[in-house]
Amino acid sequence: MLDALRAGGVKLTVQRRAIVELFAGDRTHPTAQEIFARLTEAHPDMSFATVYNTLAKLRELGLCNDLTVQGGAARFDPNTDQHHHTVCDSCGAIRDVPAQRAARAVVPDFRVRSVEYVIRGLCAGCVT
Repeated sequence: MLDALRAGGVKLTVQRRAIVELFAGDRTHPTAQEIFARLTEAHPDMSFATVYNTLAKLRELGLCNDLTVQGGAARFDPNTDQHHHTVCDSCGAIRDVPAQRAARAVVPDFRVRSVEYVIRGLCAGCVT
């Protein structure tokens, strides 16, 4: 991701490196605010705008996706492979579910960019 940002014309500041290093391996589908909160202690000079703009640039470059569930803030997903999501109705945890096969949708007079499925229920931790 760092190389792609650099190639996309983004200056790799200490703050942007920290954002990418935290986000790249994060499978929790964090919001920009969650990433900001995790990094502000180590980087008190970081702004929320830097976090949001870095995530927006990653999305623009195709290095992450965003999703909105339950009317909340946009969440960011570094997994760009074809997949779906589960959402726990109790704790809100979001997890990736591999797609069995690429979904193809044909809709008249509409160019389909992606097809996404959100499976809602209770995660193992909330069932017990």
